Amino acid sequence: MIPSDRLEFAFTTSADCSKIPRVPLADSTLGVHKVSQPQLLTHRIVVPPQPTDSSTGGSQKLPLAAWESLYPAGSISPSSPIKGGFGFYLSGPEAFKAASADAREVIMGYEVMFEESWEWVKGGKLPGIFGGIGNAAYGCSGGRKDERCKCFDLRLMWRANGLGELYAYLPLDPTNTARLLAVPPFSHQNPDYGFSVGRGAWRFTSGKWIKVATRIKMNDVGQENGEVEVYIDGESVIRIEGLVLRDDPASYVQGLHFQTFFGGHSADWASPKDQRAWFTSVSGAVIRDCGRTRDEL
Repeated sequence: MIPSDRLEFAFTTSADCSKIPRVPLADSTLGVHKVSQPQLLTHRIVVPPQPTDSSTGGSQKLPLAAWESLYPAGSISPSSPIKGGFGFYLSGPEAFKAASADAREVIMGYEVMFEESWEWVKGGKLPGIFGGIGNAAYGCSGGRKDERCKCFDLRLMWRANGLGELYAYLPLDPTNTARLLAVPPFSHQNPDYGFSVGRGAWRFTSGKWIKVATRIKMNDVGQENGEVEVYIDGESVIRIEGLVLRDDPASYVQGLHFQTFFGGHSADWASPKDQRAWFTSVSGAVIRDCGRTRDEL
């Protein structure tokens, strides 16, 4: 992935990395805010179960704590009668939050484990990087069309049979459309929602910890030189160059949109049974870029 000597202002909740400052897995230390329906959708901290498949990937040391997500039978999107998963925004520790506001390049990630015998159905959402200009960065999802030039949201999805994809909301720009649709093995522009990008570039499996990370490099204003890259278990599975992520230097990476649920919005997306997934090793780092600040980009 990224050489350690290029990482600065880094943090992690993992006990598996001695070179990066460790912080607790806690809302207060990680800058968790805008929690969706906290009385109904919880992200309680638990001791996660032992993986049933520990052959490759994931933590070498078993995590002592993880956020648990419950997806009840019949649950789909957060607006459905039966609700599942959880959602919030995460800006990271204060030092990271301040550094990322001036950064051109940032990487953030986490580990996820789906319980054994997980049923994928048609798909569901997973956390990813978000950003933009001030409060316009929030809610860059759900079919949003207005002010898309002021925001970006790069969640991931699992699809049927565990196929993975990048689920992208970017500024509505012809260059972005062309770049996103060119990503193999399959990419699609959803009529009313985000872009499904690189579906099948990797496959999620259940019963093991999977490392997920996304790197984003902001474009210079007026140029088509932004980048997005997805890593699974340390391997680059999607890399897109030539993107327009902003047209204003005030737009920047604001953290992780930590959202997960089954869906889709119709019943055929729903979880067929009560299922659980766990999230841990939340991490982030500003990637050193020759000392430039946001005002110089």
